[in-house]
Amino acid sequence: MGHVYLSFHSSRTFSLKTPDNERRNQIGAGRQPAGSSAFGRMERVPPLLMMFYLALLGIGVLFTGLVVMYIFTRLQDGGAPSGHPFPRYFSLSTIVLLVSSYILGQAKRLYRADDLPNLVRCLVATLLLASIFCGLQLLGWHELQQQGVFFKNDPTGTYVYLISGVHIAHIVGGMLYLLALLLRTLHAARDGVRTLVFIRNPYHRRQLQAVTVYWHFVDIIWLVLFAVFLFMY
Repeated sequence: MGHVYLSFHSSRTFSLKTPDNERRNQIGAGRQPAGSSAFGRMERVPPLLMMFYLALLGIGVLFTGLVVMYIFTRLQDGGAPSGHPFPRYFSLSTIVLLVSSYILGQAKRLYRADDLPNLVRCLVATLLLASIFCGLQLLGWHELQQQGVFFKNDPTGTYVYLISGVHIAHIVGGMLYLLALLLRTLHAARDGVRTLVFIRNPYHRRQLQAVTVYWHFVDIIWLVLFAVFLFMY
């Protein structure tokens, strides 16, 4: 049972003090801790990470605009089927990209386990699958040309080439970042001290997290594009 204290004042009045009353009377009692608001949380996000998320937002807006223009062009043509089969290489490239996304998703677990040799293999496999994806996309373009769909003579074909090409450019950008991270990981994996420094450096952890998020993001974008192409082609 809590103690009760009687506090007498010169005005012959007294106040009842209990531990609960004292806690309530403390300055700042009941207020939310600093930084608990949405703006406070945003202030704690590192500037580079905030720029990264804004870049992802911009990429999403870009592809949304391209897809809307593609659908609008198809509807202007009456929305009739093109009469050509959808390039099978686009379907194969979708499977390859999904596998690469799954493999890169294991990188975070390998990093936490201090397993740099397998992390290197994970990054190499992702780069290899990304290269295969880009090659299959180019074969898909060749298949479109064999069907008589070229970049200039068909507005619908123009958007298919353009959207696919812009997505390949973003994949290549991710591959360059992956290659730089792979070289750093290879350098660190050759020595025990460098491995320890690499693993304990939060900057490298953020790099790996950022490239993983980016890769999953462009993967989701291609799945949406593939669904639109499959439905509207």
